[in-house]
Parts: sequence; C-alpha cells; structure tokens
Amino acid sequence: MSSTKFQEIERKFLVVGDFRTQAYESTEIRQGYLCRDEHMSVRVRIRGDKGYLTIKSKRIGISRFEWEKEIAVDEALALLGQSESGCIVKTRHLVKNTDGRHTWEVDEFHGDNEGLIVAEIELTDENEPFDRPDWLGREVSFDPRYTNSTLLKQPYKNWKT
Repeated sequence: MSSTKFQEIERKFLVVGDFRTQAYESTEIRQGYLCRDEHMSVRVRIRGDKGYLTIKSKRIGISRFEWEKEIAVDEALALLGQSESGCIVKTRHLVKNTDGRHTWEVDEFHGDNEGLIVAEIELTDENEPFDRPDWLGREVSFDPRYTNSTLLKQPYKNWKT
C-alpha cells in the first residue's frame, strides 16, 4: 500500500456541456468523513476496488496540504460505517485535456446531490495555464458550497436556485 504527501493545487468548475464522449475512464466513488472542522478533514474513500484514507488541510486560495494512503477495501468499508453524516456517492469520469498535460476529473454526483456535475483540474502552480474545454462552465474554486464535505451537510437538492 502506498502513501502520498504533497501540496494539492486544484481548480474547480461547473460542467455545462457534454463531456462524456471524451471520458476514457469512469469509476464509482463512495466517501465519508471521519472528522472535519475549519482546519482539517479526515476522509475515507472507496474508488472502484481500492480504499483510501486522506487528510486535507484548510484551503489557502486554491492550495492545501493533502496526505493520502491506500488501505484495504474491507478497512475502508469499516471506516465508512463510522463516518459523520453519511456518504457522498459519485461517478468520476477522467477526461484528457486538449493541452496534453492535464486530466480533468469530472464528478457526477448521485443521491441527495443528483444533478450536480463538477470538473476539477490539478495544477503544479497556482498560475499554471491550461486549456478550457467547451463543456466547462463557471469557476467555483472559491465557493465552499461545492466541497464534498459541505455537500454532505448541505446537499445540492436543498439549494435554492
């Protein structure tokens, strides 16, 4: 089992067009939070046939500390049973960006967050340029409503448009 320790730099956008024909992989994700506050969150996730435990710090701009370790699926299932406020369920679609250097992670949410589709791109620098596909909508990187931990507490189905 491997672990990763790094600084995550990520931008997040709403999806307004059809990206599906460009997706080369799709995987179901179930995730929950063992604890979270304004400074840090501890997340457990099952993605396909693998489990992960992740610690993330509070965002500063579009950057934050992230540590992730792969764990056995049976351990992840046990930890999901201990998560606060249930689970997020989504399908993650991977789409190569036209610049050839980046991959979009497009999350299509299910359950209480049905109808919400968000695309994320990880960068090596906050000012790194990247191509924007035509299906990309408004940026929501700085809107806390679109974080997974917030979507558990305040699901998309309850938002007033």
